Amino acid sequence: MALIQQFFDLVLHLDKTLINVVQEYGGWTYLILFLIVFTETGVVIFPFLPGDSLLFVAGTLAAQPVAPGSEQTLLHLTYLIPLLFFAAFLGDNLNYFIGDYLGPRVFREDFKLLKRKYLEQTQAFYAKHGGKTIIMARFIPIVRTFAPFVAGVGTMKYAYFISYSVGGALLWVISLVMAGYLFGNIPVVKNNFTIVIYAIILISVMPPIFQFLKQKFSGRPSQA
Repeated sequence: MALIQQFFDLVLHLDKTLINVVQEYGGWTYLILFLIVFTETGVVIFPFLPGDSLLFVAGTLAAQPVAPGSEQTLLHLTYLIPLLFFAAFLGDNLNYFIGDYLGPRVFREDFKLLKRKYLEQTQAFYAKHGGKTIIMARFIPIVRTFAPFVAGVGTMKYAYFISYSVGGALLWVISLVMAGYLFGNIPVVKNNFTIVIYAIILISVMPPIFQFLKQKFSGRPSQA
């Protein structure tokens, strides 16, 4: 329970946690951010790592001065965006090739570390949206992690996959980092940062919740 509590404290108080990381590790913070984004995107058993909120907070720190009046910021936008883009892109590709290696048997065999439900939900998402799933999934936790994996398991050609992967990674990283950079230090946002993080997480999980409710209430009526 203590470990779970620490994880939620990390996710919900990223503004304080990440500042402490920057102050303690300096330039190594970029590597830490790279590894978190790469792992959340590229290792299919870690869909629960912070993604959207982490990018937003990183962007906020890229606009926050080291000290009042200083021109030097805690993080540098010119390093942050390319680094996180490559982390997301490389993670996508690793996940795709893992799925390609394991093949369709992941739907037949029982893999303890893979949630069959998430695989099937992502597969249904593909059936509805096609290749655009790679871009759309970028903004949906869990689906973001499973989408490239399922693309590799299925019949999506790599050349087709990579074009969507590049576009999705760019859109995801630039939009969220720049949102943090432009709005994260506005007083009303800064003074209610925990609420903002909750809102980002809530907005992120709304699409799968909506899809679940839609399927639940539009199911076939029971036969009398």
